[in-house]
Amino acid sequence: MPYFDSASAAPLHPVARQALQASLDEGWADPARLYREGRRARLLLDAAREAAAEAVGCRADELVFTPSGTHAVHTGVAGALAGRRRVGGHLVLSAVEHSSVLHAAAAHAAAGGTVTEVAVDRLGAVTAAGYRAALGASTALACLQTANHEVGTVQPVAEVAEVCAEAGVPLLVDAAQSLGWGPVEGGWSVLAASAHKWGGPPGVGLLAVRKGVRFAPRHPADERESGRSPGFANLPAIVAAAASLRAVRAEAEAEAARLRVLVDRIRRRVVRLVPDVEVVGDADRRLPHLVTFSCLYVDGESLLHELDRAGFSVSSGSSCTSSTLTPSHVLRAMGVLSEGNVRVSLPPGTTAEEVNAFLEVLPGAVAGVRERLGAGGEAPAAPEADSLELDALGLRCPQPVIELARAVGRVPVGGTVTVVSDDEVARLDVPAWCAMRGHAYLGEAARPAGTAYTVRRLH
Repeated sequence: MPYFDSASAAPLHPVARQALQASLDEGWADPARLYREGRRARLLLDAAREAAAEAVGCRADELVFTPSGTHAVHTGVAGALAGRRRVGGHLVLSAVEHSSVLHAAAAHAAAGGTVTEVAVDRLGAVTAAGYRAALGASTALACLQTANHEVGTVQPVAEVAEVCAEAGVPLLVDAAQSLGWGPVEGGWSVLAASAHKWGGPPGVGLLAVRKGVRFAPRHPADERESGRSPGFANLPAIVAAAASLRAVRAEAEAEAARLRVLVDRIRRRVVRLVPDVEVVGDADRRLPHLVTFSCLYVDGESLLHELDRAGFSVSSGSSCTSSTLTPSHVLRAMGVLSEGNVRVSLPPGTTAEEVNAFLEVLPGAVAGVRERLGAGGEAPAAPEADSLELDALGLRCPQPVIELARAVGRVPVGGTVTVVSDDEVARLDVPAWCAMRGHAYLGEAARPAGTAYTVRRLH
C-alpha cells in the first residue's frame, strides 16, 4: 500500500532501525555517570550530537536533544523571548507557521505579549520586506519556517535573516520539513527540528541556539542537555535519529532530483485528469517531495477515505477533515481553494509505478465523491431572474459552492447569485470558485445568521 504522507511522519529509515537496535544494548545507562556503562552511553550521546550538529551546521555545544520537535519549538520560542524580555514582548511570525509555533505564540499573547503575523502571497511565501515592516524596537523574536508543511513552499530564510540581523532581532527557524534535504541557509539564531520527519524515530527533537543569543529556559533547572531539555534522554532514539539524519543527507541530492520529477508529473497531470482542480504552492521554490491540490465540489474527508480504500495514504488541509469545520490556517492565509484538499508527500524510494497508479485512481475517486454529493458543475438552465439568493445555512463544505454552481445558470449574464452561509469555508471557496469558473466575486456582507457572498455571472 503506497504511503504518501511522509510530511506527517516518514517511514523509519533502515539506518535508524539498525542504530536503534544496536544502541538498545549499548546505550541504556545514564551518560552522566562515570562508571563503564555510563561512559559508554556518554560516548554514544557525544557522537550523536556531533553528527546532528554537523548536519545542522552549528557547533556541537549549541545543540540539544528534546523529546519532540514540538517541544523544541516551544522551548526555543519561550527561551528566546525570556532571554530578551528587557527588549520587549513583541513576537513576529509568518501566517503559515506550523501549529506548534502558533500555539507558542498564543501562550505568549495570553501572558501579555504581542504578536504580529506576516502575510503570505497566494503561493504561501513571505517577503523580507514583510518582516522588515513588522519588526520594531520592542521585537524580541522573529520566527519563520524553512518550508511549509502543507504546500511545500520554501521560504526566503536567508533574506529574512539579514533583515532580522539588521534590526538586532534573533530569528528562530522551524526546519522540521526541510532539514533532511539540506542545511538551512542564512544567519538564523535558533533552530528546531523533528527526527520523525526525516525517517528517524518519533520522540526526538533538535534545538540549536547559536552562541551569543540570549536564551533563558522557562522550566525548572536541570543539569541535562545544557539545562534546555530536562529529564533523562532517550539515548537509543537519539542515536538512531542522528544516524538516520546523516544517512538521508548523504542520499538527499539524488533522491530530491528523482522525487521532483515524480511530483512535477503529479502537478502537470492532475489538472488534466480531474476537472476543476487547483494546484497550490510554489511550483519552483518548493520541497522536492510534496504537492498539494484542491478539488471543487468535493468533501475532503470522503475523498481521503476513497483513496485509502484504493490503497493510497494521503493527508489533507481541507476543513472537511477537521472537527472544527474551519479550513487549514495555511490555505486560509494563502486565499486558495480549501475544499477537497489533498496533500501528497512522497517518501524516499517511491516509484514511478506507484505515482502512475495514484494518478489512475484519483479521477475515479473524485468523480465518485462528486456524484454522491450531487455535484455536476454549472447546470444549464433558462434564466429565472436577474438575481437569486440561496439559503445555504447549515450546509457544510462543499455544499454551499455546489448550490452556487447549480444556481448560476438561473440568472442571465450580468445577473447575480448570493449565497448565505454560516460555514467559514465559504469565505475562501466562493471567491476561489469564481476565479476557477470565470465569474466575478462581488464581496460579502454580514447577515443576522451567517454571511452573504455575492457573485456576478460573466458567461
